[in-house]
Amino acid sequence: MAEVKGKSLSKSQVEELAIHLENAELEAYEVTKITDDFPNMTYEDAFDIQWEIRRRKEARGNKIVGMKMGLTSWAKMAQMGVEHPCYGFLADYFTVPDGGEIKHDELIHPKIEAELAFVLKDELKGPGIHIGDVLRATDFVMPAVEVIDSRYKDFKFDLKSVIADNSSSSRFVTGGRMADPADLDLKTLGVVMEINGEVVQTGAGAAVLGHPAASVAMLANMLAERGESLKAGSFIMIGAITAAVQVNKGDNFTVHYQGLGSIGGKFV
Repeated sequence: MAEVKGKSLSKSQVEELAIHLENAELEAYEVTKITDDFPNMTYEDAFDIQWEIRRRKEARGNKIVGMKMGLTSWAKMAQMGVEHPCYGFLADYFTVPDGGEIKHDELIHPKIEAELAFVLKDELKGPGIHIGDVLRATDFVMPAVEVIDSRYKDFKFDLKSVIADNSSSSRFVTGGRMADPADLDLKTLGVVMEINGEVVQTGAGAAVLGHPAASVAMLANMLAERGESLKAGSFIMIGAITAAVQVNKGDNFTVHYQGLGSIGGKFV
């Protein structure tokens, strides 16, 4: 985030853009990317908008139940034309039980990604956090599927716009088996995604920045830029191991994880 320091938006512009993007999420309609109207906005502005959306949810009584990294594969960064990963928060109403139903009409153009989640037993406070720190601080790893849903028209955005839009967060499913990271080869851990019984994606943990724990380290270091840390007990989704796949109403999905069981759900 070092390349652009400072802010170009006023506090009231940040608040207005947070309301604009959150309303698009809550009411499920598309908007154009905000950098079209605010081409000079900085990364700091973009995160200010995301944190203001988070503040609004908490003020309404929503709980923040975790964090997620986005755009963590080199392929995904290339596909979306962005230069490095981003993060977002997970609100309580995003969570869907394993095997549960996701209401397609509450979303705009959802896609699913196979991920892993890390749950911490110790705090991670950047800067300077590395993979070793993450593995030492991790209580367990478990399967997770993220439903991403950009509020931007045709899922097209730049990095600043997507950061402001809470990195396309919308729903997530978690479950399966918990495991100590020491018992897993996280780089080669394989996943197979099926939609309606057909295999649509396969992948391995190394797709995420070369090692899934690298994603958590990066998150801790990015949060440190705002004086924030990952507390003990934090739930962190690491970003996509597979490409994102569009889902339609009526679709069932299952993702199988090597050594960790499977999780799934249905769009209704």
